[in-house]
Amino acid sequence: MHSVGVSSIVFVCIFCAGLLGMLLRSALPEHHLTSDSKDAVKVGMGLVGTMAALVLGLLVASAKGSYDSQGAALTQLAANVAMLDRVLAHYGPETKEARELLRRGVTGFIDSVWSKGSGPAPGGNEILYEKIQELSPKDDRQRALQAQALSIAMSSGQTRWLMYEQGTTSVSLPLLVVLVLWLSLILGSFGLFAPVNGTVITSLCVCALSVSAAIFLILEMYSPFSGIIRLSSAPLQAALAHLGQ
Repeated sequence: MHSVGVSSIVFVCIFCAGLLGMLLRSALPEHHLTSDSKDAVKVGMGLVGTMAALVLGLLVASAKGSYDSQGAALTQLAANVAMLDRVLAHYGPETKEARELLRRGVTGFIDSVWSKGSGPAPGGNEILYEKIQELSPKDDRQRALQAQALSIAMSSGQTRWLMYEQGTTSVSLPLLVVLVLWLSLILGSFGLFAPVNGTVITSLCVCALSVSAAIFLILEMYSPFSGIIRLSSAPLQAALAHLGQ
């Protein structure tokens, strides 16, 4: 809803700027609308358009990087979960309780993130870590497996904290405001020298809609566990299907 609301505001601002340019056209003296004035405005708006394209590209790249990082962290977490379960299984039947805690933890994580849309929570594996520490190895093989299990559990906890911290980042508000201002100026300049007819108004509407759609995609990628463009739970679901076997 946040993404839809912000992108709708962006659409209204940019489209209204184009309509405002059309209204100013009728209010300006005729000598302000000569071909020389039009060329001067084109040069200035070309510079603004270049800067706007650079900022928009920067925002898209930043949002895509954040989205991909969360996806990589999710895959790493799923791999850690599956590996931890296999290590505990090789340790022996003494790890039955720990493996059940692991399964419940993964199920709760999937439910909270994809069913409730609350996003990844930090921590969550302290009890499991303590259960693994409480194991009493009988030989070198079990001691090695316990150490490996503790290392994987620690890595899983770090991954969850990483996902949580990355989830707190969002689009830079000053950058977004400046971008919308520049784009509004550009469409306003289009409307200033364009004739008032349905084709021109439709063109301005399509331009504003395209920009607002880009802003919507940027905001959605900064929230990969909610909204329309959300990461799939398939990696964790696949790991969960093999837990306890």
